[in-house]
Amino acid sequence: MRYLMGVDVGTYSSKGVLVKETGEVVASKTVDHVVDMPKPGYYEHDPEKVWWHDFLEICHALLENSKVDPRQVISLGISTISPAVVPVDSEGQALRPAILYGIDTRATREIAELEKLFGVKLTSQSAAPKVLWIRRNEPEVWRKTHLIVNGSGYLNLKLTGEATIDFYDATAFAPLFDLNKLNWSNEIAPHVCPSNKLPRPTWSCEIAGRITSEASRVTGLLAGTPVITGTADAAAESVSAGLEEAGDMMLMYGSSTFFILRTKTLCPSDKFWGAPFLEKNTFVVAGGTATAGSLTTWFRDQFGIQEMEAERLGRGNAYALLAKLAESSAPGSRGLIVLPYFAGERTPIHDPMAKGVLFGLTLSHTRADIYRAILESVGFAIRHNLDTMKKEGIVAKRIFAVGGGTKNAFWLQLVSDIANIHQYVPEQQIGASYGDAFMAGVGVGLFSSTTEASRWVKIKQVISPELAAHSLYNQYYRMYLSLYENTKDLMRQIG
Repeated sequence: MRYLMGVDVGTYSSKGVLVKETGEVVASKTVDHVVDMPKPGYYEHDPEKVWWHDFLEICHALLENSKVDPRQVISLGISTISPAVVPVDSEGQALRPAILYGIDTRATREIAELEKLFGVKLTSQSAAPKVLWIRRNEPEVWRKTHLIVNGSGYLNLKLTGEATIDFYDATAFAPLFDLNKLNWSNEIAPHVCPSNKLPRPTWSCEIAGRITSEASRVTGLLAGTPVITGTADAAAESVSAGLEEAGDMMLMYGSSTFFILRTKTLCPSDKFWGAPFLEKNTFVVAGGTATAGSLTTWFRDQFGIQEMEAERLGRGNAYALLAKLAESSAPGSRGLIVLPYFAGERTPIHDPMAKGVLFGLTLSHTRADIYRAILESVGFAIRHNLDTMKKEGIVAKRIFAVGGGTKNAFWLQLVSDIANIHQYVPEQQIGASYGDAFMAGVGVGLFSSTTEASRWVKIKQVISPELAAHSLYNQYYRMYLSLYENTKDLMRQIG
């Protein structure tokens, strides 16, 4: 029997799986970690203490728990949060903490300058302004910088000594990456980062390199084991969701929401991110909010003390208890509307200065109303994205819901009601690491393409909208849209 290993590094945890070539998971491991926030708007991971530490712990656990001989592990795939920016020296050592994706809004000045200079539309999701921020604000780090790598690139460098980045993740380095040439832009690179400081772009499933003898010693994997270039966590998760054809969309409920919609051709957009996907002649449109599960974590930590105490005493999961609390409120949260922009917002408004709003409070409102309003706000944000996509002629035909948020069936129902969509929930919810394992199989020729992953996927549930609830939510959705338009100038003042 041959086995495939997949490891994914997320915002608050890392996950890994060891999978038989038939798709059966024989071992899995999750390692929790924290996000550092040294200043407001700054979000970072320590690549060594978080990424590499988690990878080593996961790798050892998978091999030990499964009792699988490392010689039977024929390929490894890795995905990470995207984009993540980390400068490394000539020895491959990180020179500073990694700057994370769109939740990190430090480079607003650099965004504005690059937009003006090159006539492009950028957001806090764009990695190039963050690279420029390092170059401008940390000259000593920049002087020592040999390469700028992303998350999977850092781990691959540690494992194989090779520095690569997949085309899909490279597009997040806009405007530094040329979509037409599928390479770094010679025109823009001098203004941001010399091309010789950037990794080699490849397709996601291509073999980036092989486990070195040193990496073998610390991981337990066999020296020479192939490692694919890998990709962003959301892209790998879309593989695990079973996207097969144009019109299939993955809707990922994580710390934020992220969606990937397969398209027949490359679809340029001012609001979303059109990109080549994981293999030749595959394309997607992607987008995402800045918050989702991070909002429920925030509410639990700040206002869910009794639910956390109940969990400590073994009386249930805190999030499940909060979901039950929200059910005691009514659709529309008895007149409350939340703008979920607690970390700015990505698509479709692209506003790093956006702020969270809780509107409509009275003395009669309860924790249940507020928590339900938070859950509903994510539904409104998802609908806002889907509606904006439709205006651009991009329509999702099938929506596959994945991620930790799918454990909350009540939340999924709210989203379906608000957005008037059917959501298909796969049985296997391990996530991106499962997709990584399949991609690793593609890399060594075990499968012909990532679309074959559908053979591993079984749908356990379909969430259908309730029309009465959808009709009620329409009026709240209109107020949700108006609330941002009427407060966005104040958000900039208070920010």
